Amino acid sequence: MHATTSHPPSLNAAAEPRSAAAPKALEFLSFTLGQEEYGIDIQKVQELRGYDTVTRIANAPEHIKGVVNLRGIIVPIVDMRIKFNLGTPSYDQFTVVIILNIGSRVMGMVVDSVSDVITLTPGQIKPAPAMGSVLDTAYLIGLGTLDDRMLILVDLEKLMSSDEMGLIEKMVA
Repeated sequence: MHATTSHPPSLNAAAEPRSAAAPKALEFLSFTLGQEEYGIDIQKVQELRGYDTVTRIANAPEHIKGVVNLRGIIVPIVDMRIKFNLGTPSYDQFTVVIILNIGSRVMGMVVDSVSDVITLTPGQIKPAPAMGSVLDTAYLIGLGTLDDRMLILVDLEKLMSSDEMGLIEKMVA
């Protein structure tokens, strides 16, 4: 019986690193769109690039700017200012394309500028308030607070929904 009692804790100990990973600090790449600061999981970021011209694709939604050839990989580019309905985008020397790895797909996301990498503990991440029909909060992880800064933390998988990813797959094919 003693051996049976010690066996489950060893199983729990094996599972412990996964559950212990959740409460540790998370790193987010912070970027701006208009006056707001956003954050995305740094582990999804492949690289940062300046904004270059893209090849438009006929009948693509307005927020999908087109595609670029990145070292032999065709990468769809999504303009987040248009996606979030934040007015007409302007492209300048500060405009950045964040190249992301989401699932098995590489895609780019155009933002106004990139700030830095921010480390947040679970205690610094608050749930997103319900905004009704004004703002769809389904794609938000929550709000990150760091000193006097507040980051809108975006869940990239939910944001780039399966319907949209399917649409992008068809466009690139």
